[in-house]
Amino acid sequence: MAQLTVPRTDPDPGDRSGLAGDTVRRIMHVAAALRHHQDLDIAALGLTPAVARALHQLDPDRPLPARDLADQLRCDRSNVTALVDKLEQAGLVERRVDPADRRQKTLVVTEAGRLMREQVHRVLSDSRLLAGLSTDELSVLRELVWKVSDGGCPEDCGPQ
Repeated sequence: MAQLTVPRTDPDPGDRSGLAGDTVRRIMHVAAALRHHQDLDIAALGLTPAVARALHQLDPDRPLPARDLADQLRCDRSNVTALVDKLEQAGLVERRVDPADRRQKTLVVTEAGRLMREQVHRVLSDSRLLAGLSTDELSVLRELVWKVSDGGCPEDCGPQ
């Protein structure tokens, strides 16, 4: 696969708009590279990115109704049904009757699901693109990213 690059434009240091635009393009490039590596590594686990992200959202110690998973993933409940079907077929989750409300089923992460979820977590935490940074540079980058994300998300931007 060809290496994608973002052309270096080096806007005038006094051109705040140009600097910001270049920075946003670079952030998007890094995000795409991270996603590319994650998708390859998730496929190596035998999962699709959507199924892996659904599994990652589930708390193994707290069964969850599928509708709540849909809310967390910010997708339609019908899409979550297909994702949960795949998770269940893989033996990673089970649908069980909610003891508090027998009309409702909850998603319970199985032992195999716990192990796979740990692997997915490692994939989603992979920092190979940051390997060239010193500890000081990484610390500065983390603080800057935290600052622009307003300590999380400046708006309601979905699951973190």
